[in-house]
Amino acid sequence: MIKRRQFIPLFLSGITFSLVVACNSSQPSGTNITPSPNSTTTTSQNANGIPIGVVLAQTSNAALLGQEQVIGVKIAEQYFNQQGGVNGTPIKIVLQDGGGDEQSAINAFNTLITQEKVVAILGPSLSQQAFAANPIAERAKVPVLGPSNTAKGIPEIGDYIARVSAPVAVVAPNAVQAALKLNPNLKKVAVFYAQNDAFSKSETETFQQTVKDLNLDLVTVQKFQTTDTDFQNQATAAINLNPDLIVISGLAADGGNLIKQLRQLGYQGLIIGGNGLNTSNILPVCQKECDGVIIAQAYSPEIDNPINKTFRETYVTENKKEPPQFTAQAFAGIQVFVEALKAVDQKNKISSLSLEQLREQLNQAILSGKYQTVLGNLSFTPEGEIIQEQFYVAQIKMDETGENGKFTYLK
Repeated sequence: MIKRRQFIPLFLSGITFSLVVACNSSQPSGTNITPSPNSTTTTSQNANGIPIGVVLAQTSNAALLGQEQVIGVKIAEQYFNQQGGVNGTPIKIVLQDGGGDEQSAINAFNTLITQEKVVAILGPSLSQQAFAANPIAERAKVPVLGPSNTAKGIPEIGDYIARVSAPVAVVAPNAVQAALKLNPNLKKVAVFYAQNDAFSKSETETFQQTVKDLNLDLVTVQKFQTTDTDFQNQATAAINLNPDLIVISGLAADGGNLIKQLRQLGYQGLIIGGNGLNTSNILPVCQKECDGVIIAQAYSPEIDNPINKTFRETYVTENKKEPPQFTAQAFAGIQVFVEALKAVDQKNKISSLSLEQLREQLNQAILSGKYQTVLGNLSFTPEGEIIQEQFYVAQIKMDETGENGKFTYLK
């Protein structure tokens, strides 16, 4: 079945708010969803509000990414409930640890769908997990939004699968272009990627094609595992070819250690990190050697709209640093669910719908909506691909101690 577009305008209030942000914040209280008399499956067991499932990496080598996403979800839950939830009914985040492997994500999806009776799911953290877990939601007709699933083919998994994370094919080339602006004379490029990760394999294909399209010389392609800690053989092999630019597709822990070892072995050229390295949690890993790393972005704290200004204020107040991309994307995913649920409720009261009907109508509303989010204005194609207007490139700048750093956005 082909996804169909309907045009249901969705608007978000830009009311300023102040709230406490913490990963362990308490769940909001509220009324339950009253099931339809004819419903065979209901959400009546979730007495605290409309249950939205969230599957994020809180453990494993992907936790550096997932921890930032959890913060975004918690900010969103408190904010939207303070704004009245879904036309007076609060939302309830039902959080599951997706770990960093496929089976953990599969187990979390099954729990949320069959036991928690959620209306939709945000997650999982990794594209590799999405290819394994999303088909479960598709078969159950549960809407899914990928918060950080940028590999090729994610929306094509099914009619109920969409993402608020821009595909790597759109974002990654911007980093190479930025590197050329910083060093117009660079010519030789070495590429590293995690061969056991679906996203990294997809991203490196884009990076390698971009290198060729720009008539740069791809001198070597080095493989590693996301669980590796020692990269001396691959790093030495690449450095011996005297590259001007090194491009890394992996996750924060392995990518950060690879950057550190490249610098310690004497490489002084430019380094591009892929989306898996796009987190401030990488800074304690590579420390002073993080300085100068270039990473393309789907978010900027300086996006000028009311919801982002408020989101940024809240995050900075509680975390003493600028909000990162993964936190913003997780917030945006919850926002899309809330706005789409409002649209459903305005058309057919949620209290009159069975769980199956609500999931179906929610999916239609998600795809047909237009949203002003912390990521800027976005919408979706009929297949569930995000349509996003703006992208950015940042460079990591570390202080003299090598202990503190930030993403500085390049013009």
